[in-house]
Amino acid sequence: MEAINRRRFMKQSAKTAATIAAGAGTFNVARLGRTASDEVRVGVTGINGRGKDHIRGFLGVPGVRVVALCDVDSTLYEGAAKPIAEKQGQKPKTFQDIRKMLDDKGIDAISVATCNHWHALATIWGCQAGKDVYCEKPACHNVFEGRQMIAAARKYNRIVQIGSQGRSSEGVQKAIGLVRDGAIGEVYMARALCFKPRLSIGIKPDTPVPDGLDYDVWLGPAPKRPFNANYVHYNWHWFWDFGCGDIGNQGVHQMDIARWGMGLELPVKVSSMGGRYGYKDQGETPNTQTASFIFDDGRMLVFEVRGLDTNDEDAVKIGNLFYGSEGWIALEGFAWYDHFRKGKKERSPNYKEGDHFANFVKAVRSRNYRDLNADVREGVLSADMCHLANIAYRLGRTLKFDPKTETFPDDPEATALLTRKYREPYVVPAQV
Repeated sequence: MEAINRRRFMKQSAKTAATIAAGAGTFNVARLGRTASDEVRVGVTGINGRGKDHIRGFLGVPGVRVVALCDVDSTLYEGAAKPIAEKQGQKPKTFQDIRKMLDDKGIDAISVATCNHWHALATIWGCQAGKDVYCEKPACHNVFEGRQMIAAARKYNRIVQIGSQGRSSEGVQKAIGLVRDGAIGEVYMARALCFKPRLSIGIKPDTPVPDGLDYDVWLGPAPKRPFNANYVHYNWHWFWDFGCGDIGNQGVHQMDIARWGMGLELPVKVSSMGGRYGYKDQGETPNTQTASFIFDDGRMLVFEVRGLDTNDEDAVKIGNLFYGSEGWIALEGFAWYDHFRKGKKERSPNYKEGDHFANFVKAVRSRNYRDLNADVREGVLSADMCHLANIAYRLGRTLKFDPKTETFPDDPEATALLTRKYREPYVVPAQV
């Protein structure tokens, strides 16, 4: 795999930023032939589960109209279209293949709430089609894909937000501000916690493809395999071909916050161990996993997944802990934080989750990706941390990583897992 030279990439990004800044305040009239006061027309792809939240989220943003729905399962259309028709007075168009939706010139932006293995390709195709993109976390299914997503966003001057909505939360912003401003002294370690119960998914037989499902498109970039009800619609998270385990599902939120708080990008060493404990089922990813990262300045980030019943830590089960030379901060989800310093502990108020969708629309209108709270590059770096941990887990050994070349030096076995073999025609391109 050819790695993108980071120095060259940053120079290219700076040039792109200057170009965008020069046109800030317009709604890309050259592309749309419309004014900044016109509505932003959104198509949502992947309308089960999190996709329903995307629909609700965009319906709540002034000046936005949900004009299209896309999903490989046509049985979902009626239920997903109902709240849109009630709010907007008109049903959205429906598509079973994202390529057809991207051909629609009446769509300005797409949101992607598909399976993880579709995130990168949908985003890249969206950028190439001239659409702005809101893509769910994790940004990508592997490290190579993330590089290509960044390259596509910058090359086509697209606004690409990753669904790391903690970055739009006032509570998280305040906690990170304390960490970054020295409120606990010199921060030497962050811990990220994902203590979320995950029940057994059992073992199900392969069956014929259900009516209404385009299974070939659902598989997309993944290898061909028989249909199984444990893949569609949620349990794909626990299979390597489609998901990234809980460290890359719920956990990528906490990974993002940990990395953000410490002001770090990618590590120089990673190790991970764990297993799928408590039951025997069809899932492949660990329900219990610990990952450790060392950065070039010697600081540490530790991540822990616990999918079985467990205790909390300072009332935190899904959140972050930051440790400094003069105290610590514990952050529960996006809601509240404890600040411990010099023997005193203070708890913040409960904060509401910010509007990540509105932040995306703001940047769509300004044409400045720096207005995003979770630009694609930040989302990709956080997803990469999860991917590196999973590679170390799957290989069962500590790995040395080079953040500059984004490879594992002299380790072809690990480097091979930075990408995947793609199934035609669903190929993430080497050149976007």
